[in-house]
Parts: sequence; C-alpha cells; structure tokens
Amino acid sequence: MSVDEDTVRRIAMLARISVPEDQLEPLSGELNNILGWVEQLGEVDTDGVAPMAAVTPMTLRRRADAVTDGGLADEVLANAPDVASAFFTVPKVVE
Repeated sequence: MSVDEDTVRRIAMLARISVPEDQLEPLSGELNNILGWVEQLGEVDTDGVAPMAAVTPMTLRRRADAVTDGGLADEVLANAPDVASAFFTVPKVVE
C-alpha cells in the first residue's frame, strides 16, 4: 500500500490535525516507511507462537472471594452529618 499526498491530507482531516501543504510530501514518505515496516512484520513466521499480553510472564495477585460486611459501619457513619439507627439520614425530596 502506498500513501500519496491526497491520502495524507484525508488522514489529517479525519484526525483533525492541521498539516501545512509543504509537510504533506515528507509525511507521506514517513507513512510509507511505517507501512513498509508493518509489511515486514507480516512476513515473520509466527506459527506455534502463543499470543502474549506482555513480554515477561506476570501473574495477578489473588484474594479470597469471600462476602464480608466490611466491619467498618461505625467508622463510615462517623463521617455522616446525620445518622439515625445506623443509617445515613438525608433530606426528604418531594417534587
């Protein structure tokens, strides 16, 4: 695939980027070089290679999937401006 000045102009318009007319030709050359590198990557034999999310093996830390009440009700309600019977009290809203 080859990128010409009209294609660069269209890409710039779609990306909402202002590209001066004198920069269209050098930019098309740079985009063609990038596309050349991508084509070279397509020639690499990847049969038998598992997809990876990262180049280093990583494992996520796990925690027990247990339901708890948190045990912090009194500490949480201490921050409330008004409390009634261990619940937040809010103003009545009627429209």
